[in-house]
Amino acid sequence: MVGSVWAALGLSLTCISAISLVSPAWFQTTTFSFGVLTYCSWPQGDSWNQSCGTFQSLDDIPDFAWKVSAAMLLGGWLLLAFSAILLLSWALAPKGLCPWRGSGPVPGVQAAAAIATIMGLLVFPISLASPFAKEACVASSMYHGGQCQLGWGYVTAILNAVLASLLSVIRRPHVTEVQRRTIFFSSDTESIILVPETTK
Repeated sequence: MVGSVWAALGLSLTCISAISLVSPAWFQTTTFSFGVLTYCSWPQGDSWNQSCGTFQSLDDIPDFAWKVSAAMLLGGWLLLAFSAILLLSWALAPKGLCPWRGSGPVPGVQAAAAIATIMGLLVFPISLASPFAKEACVASSMYHGGQCQLGWGYVTAILNAVLASLLSVIRRPHVTEVQRRTIFFSSDTESIILVPETTK
């Protein structure tokens, strides 16, 4: 049951990360918005009539910092998806089949995904100094949006990175039965040594 909850959390974080990656709403003005992989424009006052495009490869992305950010964010998403698939397979597998069951490489993969995502999020605002962003945001520079405002896609990516890092730190507890008492372990490397009582 607990494994299913962790698998559901991992899958939901992977889906949220994918949505924020393809979202064009990282930085936006009244007529234009752009994200890591997509951008949209629309006539003044008519945001329902949007014309959108995508950067189909790293060569299409207009700035080097933007390319680095896209590569790190995509790498973080792939690691997060891999850990979610591992968690799901462990949740669905019969008990005796997987001795690791949620321990092993999953916390490390999740931590690496969170670090890659956070680094990508820190690098992306450097691309506000690119000619593409300067044209869209007017007077933007590194870590300064000019006329662009922060959009929901960037905020969602930040929250996703925070939740992914918490998921890797707050792993599910391991329970062991010793002398009819339940002892919670926070990781496989911790142990308790029981010393028999001696009488004097």
